[in-house]
Amino acid sequence: MPRFPTERNMAKRTSSKRPTESAAKTGTKSGTKTRIESDSMGEMHVQADLLHGATTQRAVLNFPVSGRTVPPAVIAAYLELKRACAMANLKLKELPRDKADAIVASCERLLEDFADRRAEVMRHFPIDVYQTGSGTSTNMNVNEVIANTASLMRGKKIGSKDPLHPNDHVNYGQSSNDTFPTAMQVAGAVAIDGQLVPALKRLHKALDAKAKAWDRHVKIGRTHLMDATPIRVGQVFSGYAAAVAYAVARAELARDVLATNLPIGGTAVGTGINANPRFGRTVAAILSKDLKIGFQEAENHFEAQATRDCCVEASGLLKTIAVSLTKVANDVRWLGSGPRCGLGELTLPATQPGSSIMPGKVNPVICESVMMVACRVIGNDASISMGGLGGVGSLLELNVAMPLIANDLCESIELLANACDMLREKCIEDLELRPDATQTVERSLMMVTSLAPVIGYDNAAKVAKEAFKSGETIRAYVLRNKLVDPKQLDRLLDPTAMTKPGGKGPGGG
Repeated sequence: MPRFPTERNMAKRTSSKRPTESAAKTGTKSGTKTRIESDSMGEMHVQADLLHGATTQRAVLNFPVSGRTVPPAVIAAYLELKRACAMANLKLKELPRDKADAIVASCERLLEDFADRRAEVMRHFPIDVYQTGSGTSTNMNVNEVIANTASLMRGKKIGSKDPLHPNDHVNYGQSSNDTFPTAMQVAGAVAIDGQLVPALKRLHKALDAKAKAWDRHVKIGRTHLMDATPIRVGQVFSGYAAAVAYAVARAELARDVLATNLPIGGTAVGTGINANPRFGRTVAAILSKDLKIGFQEAENHFEAQATRDCCVEASGLLKTIAVSLTKVANDVRWLGSGPRCGLGELTLPATQPGSSIMPGKVNPVICESVMMVACRVIGNDASISMGGLGGVGSLLELNVAMPLIANDLCESIELLANACDMLREKCIEDLELRPDATQTVERSLMMVTSLAPVIGYDNAAKVAKEAFKSGETIRAYVLRNKLVDPKQLDRLLDPTAMTKPGGKGPGGG
């Protein structure tokens, strides 16, 4: 199974206040025990128990925006990617075995820690999601943590760059410009494959079970919220199940869109400078084997790095899934309205008290939660689309809104997966059909639809209007006025026959 986290990091910034002057110079809060690390810009004081280095600390100070870090799923994907890069560089004889082995061991240690104590590990990856648009800060953060983890594992001093240098070894043959977009695509593909697709399949199974269980029950259909011709409850739920089946296919397509266009190997601007020509496809092959997903190097690195169109496409598919889930949740909410003064055809599971002032009230809270998730996913899609635009994120040889896109994409996937399981567990599985749900069929004026081929549309419309005035059913009015032979009328007004192909009623909306 993929070793990726499934919950977002919810840690808040330790303080919203500006650091003191001395703390700003050192890069830490005053009074905190620190060590000195250095990068190409000079020395920085870094909190002693953290594994990141000087470049990360600069970014922490530079981007005090939201208090939300890059999603843990992206960090885990980065570790998988750096591991694969080291293995590829060893295979291609670009890195000596001791360096490659140290990177692999460090990544595997960090991935194991992710599985056991994710929140603690995320302390070492503190950079705000609203950072440099290429994700350079996060790439260097990962490089530094891997290098310092290797130092600890070898009994060396943190910050010694022994046995690994963050740039020379961990980042060998790579750039932020090809690793960050690759990591975000890997994170998205793995989350869709491991979380969203299974959750959708479970929801489909639950809806399909209801469709089969309730297929003999005929109720009145509704269009424009008005009475329409009869429909079987099973048919209604078969529509919901089919919508979720399409959602499964859309999720799988979104996964493949992300997996089959990896920018790795393009380095700075897509030309592959400083990387072995076989590096990208070698890394993709290693990722495919390790994560059980068909990853492929991008066919055109200039497109893969200059745009985030694959993420925009994947997000559009996620948005469609959100719309489908809203349809299901909203219909169930309406059909369960009441229980006495609404439609009242379904009984939703009672999950919590519905009102602080109205005793005994129970609300469709699960459906409402799903609908709010859909709103968020649709909003994320708008944000991702804006991040992919040339005037905002995609500019010349690089997209510069990648952390934003990564954050929102991962959030949408996780929210949808969780919402599917919640809807299934707390609503659909224990949903009940009320005994009186089928009793309104005979009273519906739209039963007259099956008479139109016999007495004509205009006469049928007149029957409906007159029956409404007199308060009679269509059957009673037609019998009283001897408009159709009683035996023929029984055949025409058979509700079950109206729900089958070739039924008496003509098509229409």
